[in-house]
Amino acid sequence: MRHEKAGLLLELARRLAASAEGLTLDEMAAAVGVGRRTVERMRDALWTLFPQMEETAEGLVKRFRIPRGLDGFFQAPTTEELVELARAVEDLRGGGHGVRAQILGGLEHKVRSAVRQDTLRRMAPDIEALVRAERTAARAGPRPHEDAGQIAALRQALMALKAVRFRYDGGKQPGRARTVIPYGLLFDRMDYLVAAEQGRDAPVNWRLDRIVDLEVLETAAAPPEDFDLDAYAARSFGVFQEDPQDIVLRVLPQAADEGRRWRFHPNQVLTEEPDGALTVRFRSGGLRELAWHLVTWRDTIEIVAPDSLRETLVEELQLALKAHVRN
Repeated sequence: MRHEKAGLLLELARRLAASAEGLTLDEMAAAVGVGRRTVERMRDALWTLFPQMEETAEGLVKRFRIPRGLDGFFQAPTTEELVELARAVEDLRGGGHGVRAQILGGLEHKVRSAVRQDTLRRMAPDIEALVRAERTAARAGPRPHEDAGQIAALRQALMALKAVRFRYDGGKQPGRARTVIPYGLLFDRMDYLVAAEQGRDAPVNWRLDRIVDLEVLETAAAPPEDFDLDAYAARSFGVFQEDPQDIVLRVLPQAADEGRRWRFHPNQVLTEEPDGALTVRFRSGGLRELAWHLVTWRDTIEIVAPDSLRETLVEELQLALKAHVRN
């Protein structure tokens, strides 16, 4: 129990050292999962350990932070943290995200180089054993196209709030030059730039592998202040954007346990039915992608609404049967 309390105290110290503006007592309590009175005692203990801790006031609210960071003793990574970092690098590389794998791999080398050599030598056998023994299951699908210069340029545009111009080898007019306002990047089995074409309000997804001759312009361009990339992505089951619809699925009793562990959508609502079935409700577009996914549930899930989703699923199944059933 004492080790657990020490671990929480160290985690809180890290949070306070990592925050530029500081944390309130409520934010500190939420960060380490304790109550208000407990976090007040933890704050007092940290003040004893770190006299440089600062307190600033925003009206009636007080914020706390530890300036100038923590020394290496407090920041040394654990074996599990180093393994997860190495695993994340390999997962990105295995999924075709070579550019991001290279960037995260650079961080991994920096972290390892900052660890004392005797500590690293002591951890090395355990790290090697876990890296050998753990793998992420391969997932079938397209491999994303990643170009280091392209991603760096798009990130530059997003940070500097600049418009970009490129030729797009897709859409209804392949090869046409486009000038767009970047809203964000979506990384998935395919990578996309979320951007609104100049003169239009609604953003769309532009596949990075179809963007050529990319140029960052000096023209100032920023997404609307109320744009939320998470909310935008949640409008679709996958990445295809279309008008969202109210989705209602019924997971039959024999698959209800699996349904409870499954996330169909970030905003899903689950309802337990008297017969043991599970009803899943969410609002989303991307019906074709959702239909493709529902096939994997075979006969353990029913589409309650909308009818268009059921029709899409039947259409996809009929096409597959036509291609594979031999008379």
